[in-house]
Amino acid sequence: QVQLVESGGGLVQAGESLRLSCAASGSIFSINVMGWYRQAPGKQRELVAVKIIGGDTKYADSVKGRFTMSGDNAKNTVYLQMNSLRPEDTAVYYCNMNVMVPGQGLIGYWGQGTQVTVSS
Repeated sequence: QVQLVESGGGLVQAGESLRLSCAASGSIFSINVMGWYRQAPGKQRELVAVKIIGGDTKYADSVKGRFTMSGDNAKNTVYLQMNSLRPEDTAVYYCNMNVMVPGQGLIGYWGQGTQVTVSS
C-alpha cells in the first residue's frame, strides 16, 4: 500500500507565496511520474504541473513563470513552489504519482488534497 500525504496549503494574499509538499510512503520500487493538479469550486480538476521522471516538467499556461515543481527522489517527495499567487489560483491542490509497486506493477495514487486560498 502506498500513501501520499500533502502539506503546505493555506490562506494568503495576492502576490504572496506558498510551498506545497507531497510525501509518498509505503511499498515503492520507483516513481515514474509526479504531478500536481487543482480543482476550484464548480470546476473540473485541471493539470498544474507534471513530470515524467527523466524528462522535462510541463506546466499549465496559467502558472508558467510563477510555479515551480521539484522533487526529492531520496525522500519520495514532490514540491510545488507557488509565487505571485492570484485569486484565480484558489483551489484544492492534489498531488499525483505513478508508482511502481513491487509485485503489483504501475499504480496511480492521489494525495488527500490541500486547500489554497488567495485573497485579493
